[in-house]
Amino acid sequence: MTTSLEALHRCRLAVDLGTSRTRVHVRGAGIVVDEPTVAAVNMRTGGLMAVGAVAERMVGRTPAHIQVIHPVGGGSITHPGIARRMLRYLLGDHLPRRRPFRAAVCTPYGSNELEQRAAIETLTGLGARRVELLEAPVAAAVGCRLPVQEAAASMVVVCGAAVTDVVIFSLGGVVAARSVRMAGDALAQAVARHAQTDHSVWLPARSIRQILSDLRTAEGSQEEIQAWGRDMATGMPRCVGLSPKEVNTALEAPVNAIVEAISVVLHDCPPELSGDLLDRGIVLTGGTALIRGLEERLSEATGLCVHVPERPLTCTVEGLGALTEGAVAQQHTAAVA
Repeated sequence: MTTSLEALHRCRLAVDLGTSRTRVHVRGAGIVVDEPTVAAVNMRTGGLMAVGAVAERMVGRTPAHIQVIHPVGGGSITHPGIARRMLRYLLGDHLPRRRPFRAAVCTPYGSNELEQRAAIETLTGLGARRVELLEAPVAAAVGCRLPVQEAAASMVVVCGAAVTDVVIFSLGGVVAARSVRMAGDALAQAVARHAQTDHSVWLPARSIRQILSDLRTAEGSQEEIQAWGRDMATGMPRCVGLSPKEVNTALEAPVNAIVEAISVVLHDCPPELSGDLLDRGIVLTGGTALIRGLEERLSEATGLCVHVPERPLTCTVEGLGALTEGAVAQQHTAAVA
């Protein structure tokens, strides 16, 4: 997709509607929304009961008539109506009401027409008269302040919840890219399968998130990570202990898939640009970038330095927001021209 810089400058809202979290930047106010992409709906009345962190705490705890919905799946909006209602609630007074406005929204690299239409439909339903689409790796590259306009290679890997985008930029354009449906959700599923197979325990999503979070801070520790689940044989609650090494072994298969995607993109990179990557390395962003050992694993597999920026979770929305603010120096904006 091609979006002009001038068109982005006219946007009031910059939306990163991800599978795991929703982040919104409002021009002049900065990031005003950073919440889980979850909504709880009363199926009897159709009423919206909760969104964001409050709705996320309801997962697995609701009666039959209350359904907790994730309106974004696989990096794409699957329930535009629910996503629209969730955004309206989260934005509150930050949502322009008196006059139509323009909005910008991120999409995965290579998204199809149906996925783009769902994103446009969601934002126009909020009152946006025009919606500009920008691929997430471009926004992330701007948010990381990569010099993508230079005649040299810059490589970014955006590893979110459902999709990993791998892109090499040069002279403001995409030289090589690949998008794979293998990211944070796949890592969580790998941990869940390991717990079932080796420990006979069903782990809820909250426990798996806690395991991955504890893994980030367990560097050099051999202490087991404790998590609560349900015993598959007795049905009783049970605490299970997983060592960091054990968790990393469980994550090996999905991590290898991410490594393979990066390897394919590096193979497609022109030899004239390959040397640039030896100097600049790879920038790894997204929530999954914080998983302990991933940075080192990618560096070992590619032979390149892998850098995680200071705020990998918000690079994408920060980049998109900077473009709407018009506060990005020209050297960082050629990729969207």
